[in-house]
Amino acid sequence: MKELLEINEWKEVLEKSKEGPIFLLKHSTTCPISTSAYNRVEAFETDYPKYWLKVRESRPVSNEIESDLGVVHQSPQLFLLNEGEAVWNASHTVITENEIKRGMAENDLS
Repeated sequence: MKELLEINEWKEVLEKSKEGPIFLLKHSTTCPISTSAYNRVEAFETDYPKYWLKVRESRPVSNEIESDLGVVHQSPQLFLLNEGEAVWNASHTVITENEIKRGMAENDLS
């Protein structure tokens, strides 16, 4: 997984999602639930690129994501981006392999 540190990196990822699906995880470094979600996302095998950001350390990026996607912030929060928008998202303990696969299947991205 590649970490996003700057708003321009986020904008590049959003643009890249117009070419194909991308996963994006908003991660809190102070939350054990978020650490578990991070580990599950990192271990999830997929050909789709995976990105992540530390919410507290990269607050401007996190805020920009919330604004651009129109999805209220939570952390941890996993997005499946496609065609420049969030087509699926989950938060907290819902970030599991089964739920990720369900989100992919709902969007014909299995």
